[in-house]
Amino acid sequence: MQIAEGTVVSMDYALKDDEGTLIDQSQPGQPLVYLHGHRNIIPGLESALVGKTSGESVDVRVEPAEGYGEPNPALEQVVPRDRFQGVESLEVGMQFQANTDQGPVSVRVTKVEDEDVTVDGNHPLAGKHLNFSVTIQEVRAGTEEEIAHGHIHQGGGCCGGGGGEGGECCSSEGDAKQSEGECQDGGCGCAH
Repeated sequence: MQIAEGTVVSMDYALKDDEGTLIDQSQPGQPLVYLHGHRNIIPGLESALVGKTSGESVDVRVEPAEGYGEPNPALEQVVPRDRFQGVESLEVGMQFQANTDQGPVSVRVTKVEDEDVTVDGNHPLAGKHLNFSVTIQEVRAGTEEEIAHGHIHQGGGCCGGGGGEGGECCSSEGDAKQSEGECQDGGCGCAH
């Protein structure tokens, strides 16, 4: 089966920057699994995988616009140190959640000077070319529930892969059942 919208793709990958530094990779025996065509991975990689099949390997260079975008200077701010109440020592690289009018935003500290702290809300890979080496492990049709929800249901639908017979799964106590693919609270889980 070829990768197309509505297929579930299982792949091993390594991500490097232009200098060849490894940024991220899947772990042995733990491929990345996602529903294709639902923006579950960056657009540049998703479009490059269309038409690939199990066993194929591909190297993909993703431009910033098709990855994490270009850095937005408006997401960089200098804020007073007293905004970090309860934090004894501020260091470059620390990450925090900032509450904004648009909701919570992850920011990281990029500079600390006396009473001023510079924070950046851009993704750390914004503005960078992303170099992926990918090997497709498996391609299957997504279930109706997965397609309707826009994401995969691990292990048949719930409990992080735990399952009983016939596509049902058990609670951690082993006594409650839920039919395959039902989502609760925005994620897949078992009813208790």
